[in-house]
Amino acid sequence: MAKKIVVKISNLTKQHKISLRELSRLSDVRHAALSELSNGKRENVNFSHIVRIAEALSIEDIREIIDLVDVVENDDSELGLNERKKT
Repeated sequence: MAKKIVVKISNLTKQHKISLRELSRLSDVRHAALSELSNGKRENVNFSHIVRIAEALSIEDIREIIDLVDVVENDDSELGLNERKKT
C-alpha cells in the first residue's frame, strides 16, 4: 500500500491562531509553499521547512506537524478520487 506524508498546516494555524501568511513570516517558508502543503498539492516535503515550522511554533514533537497516511485507490480512480487513511 502506498504511503503519503501529510503536513498539518491547517491544524497548526488554527491551534496557534495565526494566518498562513503569519506562519510564513515566522518560519521564513514561502507563503506559496505553505499553501501547497496545506492543500496537499505539493508532492515533496522539504524537511528544512518542517524544522523551521517547528522552531517558529515551539513544537518539539514532529507528529504535531506531519502524518503518514495510507493512500487507498478506489474504483473511482479514473475520476482522480483517492481516499486517505491515517496510519
